[in-house]
Amino acid sequence: MRQYLFILLATFLFVGCSNAQNSTKVNLTASEFSKELTSTKDVQLVDVRTPEEFEKGHVKNAININLRDDDFGKRVDSLDKDKPVFVYCLSGGRSSAAAKKMVSNGFKDVREMEGGMMQWRAANLPEVAEKQVAAGMSLAQYQALVNSDKIVLVDFYADWCAPCKKMKPYLDKISDQIKDKLTLVRIDADANPELMKALKVEGLPVLKLYKKNTLTWDNEGFVEEAVVREKIGK
Repeated sequence: MRQYLFILLATFLFVGCSNAQNSTKVNLTASEFSKELTSTKDVQLVDVRTPEEFEKGHVKNAININLRDDDFGKRVDSLDKDKPVFVYCLSGGRSSAAAKKMVSNGFKDVREMEGGMMQWRAANLPEVAEKQVAAGMSLAQYQALVNSDKIVLVDFYADWCAPCKKMKPYLDKISDQIKDKLTLVRIDADANPELMKALKVEGLPVLKLYKKNTLTWDNEGFVEEAVVREKIGK
């Protein structure tokens, strides 16, 4: 019995290791992603954002499989594991998680677009939309917004962004405590793609701090409350 269990375990480990060794995950820039899309046969192009994001603009021929949906695993398993899978999201966080799941499930060739649609748009690459989307805030409107006697802290966020949600409570608290000298402006990246492109906001969350209409601090990614308070105080 022990010998049987040992053989069974060894077989399981061998198969698992073999699958991992036969699988590859490659990170590509938006330009590389675009070139390889056109030069690779039998591509399965997957957009793992929400349907609402997908409708506003996506890479041509992409299929939408929302990472947050309960049936994500089931829908991904319906793809051909022996054919290349190209995957992307808005800024890279969700596609990275999706790509890791695909590799662990035995997909042989997984290629992820770094920076997602933000990088794609920054590179002026084409996209298609299922419905017309409002342009959002213009650069001129943004510049007028940060031109203030008060300190202006701009928080670029998205509803799906976990670090954005984590930072929001303390940003609101800071804003409330020093509202006499600070204005907190929150800008939804999904609703303002042209502004994101103009300001070269290519990841989330992003904080921009303005004093007397001059950008004094620019941060991409999660940051602790103490750091934000320090930058405001300088």
